[in-house]
Amino acid sequence: MKSRLEPQKTSPAAYNAMLNLEMFIRKSSKLEPSLLELVKMRASQINGCAYCIDMHSKDARAEGETEQRLYALSAWRETPFFTDREQAALAWTEAVTLVAEGHVPDETYEEARQRFSDEELVNLTLALITINGWNRIAIAFRMVPGEYQPAPRKAEEGK
Repeated sequence: MKSRLEPQKTSPAAYNAMLNLEMFIRKSSKLEPSLLELVKMRASQINGCAYCIDMHSKDARAEGETEQRLYALSAWRETPFFTDREQAALAWTEAVTLVAEGHVPDETYEEARQRFSDEELVNLTLALITINGWNRIAIAFRMVPGEYQPAPRKAEEGK
């Protein structure tokens, strides 16, 4: 398997714009890192992005996520493993990622509003816009999964 091209080298300014949005989500969104990894992985599953599934499963594990929850993520509605907040985020993820199919139903919005502040909901939506964009970049240019390794966790960096 071979990538079609390397977008970060082909158009660095555009790629850096995406990275800046990603950095906002990671550092300033006020959303839990574990929640962000779950929604990124779920959107990537829906979109069939092997590169991003590989990346976000590794990042989730680095954040302490359990194998059981990662394996059950595609069937999250059928398990007791996810909190009400996570379930609302996962439902929002599916609705926003599949926007053409249901235009984000009112009941999904109301459930998300019960679990997230307005600011958190905007930031969660921006996180979903970002991962859906990354999925499209990775799929379009055939980014090869498997080589990504997560950065050391901050707690481990101080050791």
